[in-house]
Amino acid sequence: MNDIDVSQLLSQLRAAGNMAKGGAGAVSGEADVADFSALLKNSIQQVSDTQRKADNLAQAFEAGDPKVDLAEVMVALQKASLSFQAMTQVRNKLVSAYQDIMNMQV
Repeated sequence: MNDIDVSQLLSQLRAAGNMAKGGAGAVSGEADVADFSALLKNSIQQVSDTQRKADNLAQAFEAGDPKVDLAEVMVALQKASLSFQAMTQVRNKLVSAYQDIMNMQV
């Protein structure tokens, strides 16, 4: 089963937060930009994959596939919903940080 691991998602979010704060694990220079963008792209891809898998399971259940259990479908849909909500919160924090930086007086 290729599901998003919640602890993996949390560790990725924490790493992104540390990089944004300039904390541990952050390297100066262009490597930060590439690493952060790769991390963000990977996270978005994982959310997309989770949603696609949940949709496929739901369609299989609706079609009457005996291999697909209702509980499995519901858990997959909840995982997809939760991962999307987490991604939305990260986006909101990034937008807020960008706005704070743009409003700083130089």
